[in-house]
Amino acid sequence: MRGRAGASSALLAAALAVVAAGRLAAQQPPPAPADTALENSQQRLIEIRRERQRLQAEMERLRGQVHSLSSEVLNLREQVRTTGRIVSELDLQIAAMGSQISRKTADLLIAQDALAEKRAVLHHRLIEIAKRGPLYGAQVLLAAESFGDLASRYKYLYLISRQDRQLVADVEALRDSAASGRNVLLNLQGALSRRRDERAEENQRYRQLEQQSQRSLRQSEREAEQTRQRLAQLARDEARLNDIIASFERRRLAEAGRGAVAAPARIRTADLGRLDWPVDGVIIYRFGRQQLANNTTVRRDGIGIAVPQGTPVKAIADGTVRSTRSLGTYGPSVVIEHGAGFYSVYLYLGEIDVKNGQAVTRGQIVGRSGGENSDEGPHIEFQIRGEASGQKGQAQALDPIAWLRRRR
Repeated sequence: MRGRAGASSALLAAALAVVAAGRLAAQQPPPAPADTALENSQQRLIEIRRERQRLQAEMERLRGQVHSLSSEVLNLREQVRTTGRIVSELDLQIAAMGSQISRKTADLLIAQDALAEKRAVLHHRLIEIAKRGPLYGAQVLLAAESFGDLASRYKYLYLISRQDRQLVADVEALRDSAASGRNVLLNLQGALSRRRDERAEENQRYRQLEQQSQRSLRQSEREAEQTRQRLAQLARDEARLNDIIASFERRRLAEAGRGAVAAPARIRTADLGRLDWPVDGVIIYRFGRQQLANNTTVRRDGIGIAVPQGTPVKAIADGTVRSTRSLGTYGPSVVIEHGAGFYSVYLYLGEIDVKNGQAVTRGQIVGRSGGENSDEGPHIEFQIRGEASGQKGQAQALDPIAWLRRRR
């Protein structure tokens, strides 16, 4: 009896060992911590792309209005910088995904090896069960010689069956884990392929933006040089106009010194805010210093009034035509003397309808507007020259707005 009891104890111990071994084999390694670096990179990538979208919207806004090319160059440089950051983030993500794929591949191989091992054990168990037949359990129990032996044998069968069920569950779990691992690996490989395609596109965009930035920079430099040349020519033409009016004023003063009868003054200080407008249009630039779109500054000695090409231009007061000539960038121009050192100047005309020495009356047409080839488009520039306070004999440029009738 003691020998049989010892055998039963041995069977029970063996069953417990099998169950323990099954549990140990079924244990899976703890999951790796989430790759926060990849998540952080993806968040940065979203923010960088938002910044680039803002720059692209700003570029569209610039292209829809008058602007300096230097602003466009700065915008393109910022787009180049943000695109470079996008490429860097994509490189980081590609490296992180490559590392993830390596880890997932290793995990999948381990899971497949464990699955193969478990399947082999299950296959062996099924063979053993088949060999013993369906009455094996009953035979084991009927062979008991005592109640204690029966209890031991029953527990042995119970543990063996539980171990077999656990083995089946382990095989199913490993099979699902391997399938899941394969899906994760395929998804990672697809994401990696897409990131590589994105990087190729961003690299292409980076090169295009670099080329566009260089072209815009060269164009900006050409524009700046053309602007300098135009401003220099404008300064020369303004000096020429000043010399012409100064010569008229010297002649007037010389004739007055010889006792000649001076022409009556047609414009007086009492006319401030009461003179008619030479044309009816929108003021596009005012008297004084003005900052242009390219950040250069120009001094205006008159006001620019936008009107359609060919609009009649009228004399603001009675007077005598002193000059009808083309003045460089100003184009065909008319200067009218109104006496007492006052002159009105009409620039950017398309046609001149009066002659030198001709007397004109208030409201008479002196020419037609032009300016279609100027930077401002069709318009005229109107100036008033007169003696400034304390500067006898010097016909200085005065602000026309102060002399013209206030418009409603």
